[in-house]
Amino acid sequence: MVFDNTCNVRNLVRSVPSTVLKKALWGLMLLLSVVVYGSHAPLLTLCKDNGKIPFSASSVVILIELTKLVLSLVFLLIWDWRQLRLSVSWRHVAPFALSALLYAANNNLVVHMQLFMDPSTYQVLSNMKIGSTALLYSMFLHQRLTARKWVALFLLTAAGVLYTYGGLQDLQRSPASNMELHITPVGLLLISLYCLISGLSAVYTEVILKTQDLPLNLQNLFLYFFGVLLNMAIHLLSASATGYLEGFSLWVLLVIVSQALNGLIMSVVMKHSNNITRLFVISASVTVNALLSVLLFSLHLTAFFFLSVLLIGLAVHLYYGVR
Repeated sequence: MVFDNTCNVRNLVRSVPSTVLKKALWGLMLLLSVVVYGSHAPLLTLCKDNGKIPFSASSVVILIELTKLVLSLVFLLIWDWRQLRLSVSWRHVAPFALSALLYAANNNLVVHMQLFMDPSTYQVLSNMKIGSTALLYSMFLHQRLTARKWVALFLLTAAGVLYTYGGLQDLQRSPASNMELHITPVGLLLISLYCLISGLSAVYTEVILKTQDLPLNLQNLFLYFFGVLLNMAIHLLSASATGYLEGFSLWVLLVIVSQALNGLIMSVVMKHSNNITRLFVISASVTVNALLSVLLFSLHLTAFFFLSVLLIGLAVHLYYGVR
């Protein structure tokens, strides 16, 4: 009896450092994702030439998907090669085609929506995808969210709206020139569809990742294979006047690598946590976005930014901190 108790104590002591290490790595991974999300818009601004994006957006998307595909294959061969003998059928592969199709449709909606609204309106209203994602997550994964958690998600949405509306200010431009908000009825329909598909694509992918008993890297291989095919087809059909690698620079390469890495991180989050965690990561990234905008482009923080940060902190406390 004493011997058994001693062994249990030893096992507990050994497991503590492992648990702490896992939590630390998980925290670092989420922090890295916050940095990547927050740096995306500033990096795109640095890519611009005379105020315009000099490269083909569809070619960049293909290269991001291709990078994720290659990295998934490398990680599969390094970490999961023992599981390559698993029996895999088309039933495992086919669901990822729909997932890739939903992501591709959403990416294209973003482009077409700009014809029916100004960029500021899009940024403000796109925060509705927090609510649609949470609602679909609750429905499809049978996760009942308490009233307190719904309040937290509402605060998260409000924080996003406040920040995108006026969290940063360029003193060299008049406020009126920045805030000429407009949207057509078609634009309102498209933004609603965008938020629905955004939530559906994320939740549907989470369901697949969690219900299949397959290594994550193999699942990513299936997803990004279809992602490359679909985006390649879209690129060929778009008949862009810009050459495939025209306008590429070191900043564009950094965008590709960072977005590919973040895509892989988000798959880990959806497999081992959930889409709600992903929403909090995206919302928290406004702090990085603001910091880089101030440092790189001499923009100024407004009261909206500080209020947004306060609401995000309160949302985190309500969702994860209060028991």
